[in-house]
Amino acid sequence: MKLKKLWSKILIFSFTMALIMGFSPMAGAAMVKVGALNDVTGATSDVGKDYALGISDAIHYVNDTGGINGKKIKLYQFDYGYRIPEALTKYKLYKRLKCVAVLGWGTGDTEALSPTVTKDKMPYVSASYSAHLTNPAKTPYNLFAAVDYSTNARAAITAWFDKKWPKHPDYGKRKPRFVSSYHFAHPYCSAPIKAIKDQAKLLGFEVGPDQSVTLFAIDTKSQVLAMKDFKPDLVWHGNTTMSVAATVRDAYALGLGADHIVNNWGFDENLPRLAGKAAEGVMGAAVSAFFGNDVPMMDKVKEYAKKYNPGVPLEKRLIRTVQAWANVLALAEAMKRADKAGDLSGESILKNGFETMENFDVGLGVPPLNYTGTDHRISGKVPIYEVKDGKFQVVEVVDLKGRWPDKWAKEWLGW
Repeated sequence: MKLKKLWSKILIFSFTMALIMGFSPMAGAAMVKVGALNDVTGATSDVGKDYALGISDAIHYVNDTGGINGKKIKLYQFDYGYRIPEALTKYKLYKRLKCVAVLGWGTGDTEALSPTVTKDKMPYVSASYSAHLTNPAKTPYNLFAAVDYSTNARAAITAWFDKKWPKHPDYGKRKPRFVSSYHFAHPYCSAPIKAIKDQAKLLGFEVGPDQSVTLFAIDTKSQVLAMKDFKPDLVWHGNTTMSVAATVRDAYALGLGADHIVNNWGFDENLPRLAGKAAEGVMGAAVSAFFGNDVPMMDKVKEYAKKYNPGVPLEKRLIRTVQAWANVLALAEAMKRADKAGDLSGESILKNGFETMENFDVGLGVPPLNYTGTDHRISGKVPIYEVKDGKFQVVEVVDLKGRWPDKWAKEWLGW
């Protein structure tokens, strides 16, 4: 526990020093200003600290490799503690500073800001992958370089239904039983609930009562015992890694007997570290490669992690760093395209940048990026992983768009 606290302090110190030192371009060089909101002290800091480091590492990389067609990025990065009012205040600051785009974080603040960024024509590239933000008819300036929560959740329950349910002793005798575990009050946790329950109905599940588990939970025995009354075959977890690990541990200890699927922010390298044997067999969605995987651009991710945050050992870095790089590289590419078109305004970054990307590859194990004026979902294919001996192995790549093309095109956009 002392070691865990030490690494947490190192992460926060590294991030704080980065803020103090800033990411200033070379004196006299043209610059592009970008704001970033991160959570390194709040409810989602268990995943937010590493993401924040990834943002700063990736901005350094972009600047070191030519910036935005020769213009360096000036990054203004703040910890807002996962507090929506603070996010609104910092966004106003970024406007006054004349930032051309924002790298955001949480679902609650991102969705709260969405009408404002639409009015301001401010590209807002967030770590919230809420499907509510993928319909440009409603939220044109919200983007992210990842498959959305709802698509991930649909894919995860489908992969379990395809691969695990046919091996169950009761297969063919009854419907599989399914429950959800998440923090009811947080928009991130509840964002894909409608979608996953719709998918459960589509696949023929019996759906039991949801259980509310807080993001800070370390003891979830009462919720697990409530699940036991329903006797689920499958539990979906919508929280971040710390509380997901606690729930999986308690389910294992109390003999729940269910399998587990997890949304992407609860599924990372810390899950098997925190949950131990209980994590074996847990399935989940990952929107990029895990840190250190052998994929294009990972060498740069590791190089810049070591160079700019040497106080944090590489073995402690997470997939969250990789996710941050994906968003930074996508935004940088959109800004380069807009700049080449002669207009680095927010509207141009959207129209001449993001919405001109067709199968654009940022590497990092991220699906090729596709954004159009009518659909900001990057892909309908989702790799679902399973923890095996503490490592992550692909179980199935679920092609939702291919299997349900009409629903993908006509029903599922934006929810």
